[in-house]
Amino acid sequence: MSSISPNHQELLLNLAFQSIEYGLQHHHEMPVDEADYPEPLQAVRSAFVTLLRQRQLRGCIGSLTPSRPLVIEVAHNAYASAFHDFRFVNISSAELPLLTIEISVLSPQQPMQFISEDDLLRQLRPMIDGLTIEDNGRRATFLPQVWQQLPDRQTFLQHLKEKAGLPFDYWSDTLKAYHYTVEHFAAPPQGSVKAT
Repeated sequence: MSSISPNHQELLLNLAFQSIEYGLQHHHEMPVDEADYPEPLQAVRSAFVTLLRQRQLRGCIGSLTPSRPLVIEVAHNAYASAFHDFRFVNISSAELPLLTIEISVLSPQQPMQFISEDDLLRQLRPMIDGLTIEDNGRRATFLPQVWQQLPDRQTFLQHLKEKAGLPFDYWSDTLKAYHYTVEHFAAPPQGSVKAT
């Protein structure tokens, strides 16, 4: 996975901010032409956009399967995080300058091979691996940043099961797991910037 240069990180973070600002003004997604951006940002990649206010989650939307150019993925997910995350009320104009915007660009997911829960836990790399689990029609993922709150492997997996709507102690021979890494970067609150 090629690394994203600091300049390109800044472009993506600005794009995410502009996408939310545009959504506040126009109440729909901002059109983006990937041809206006450097070629590496036109690559088809999957990404999550996370919004934080005073370090508290305020929205997070992303995709696990690459399906569109990275710039379009980031703009779409920024808008969706601000206005379509069902866990939260929509972002307001007054909040926009207070938000920290985080972007996580994912590596391709890799299926994990394991014979038991202990085997799966042994393979996990805290602070490095994102993890997706799926079984019985349910699926959930944790980005690697979640390790900061849940540094214990077993606790990490238990909470991921809960996110998927499964019991803490759930186990099945049909459970599938996938791991991935991310390139993660963030823009601090904009301070005096105002959404007009």
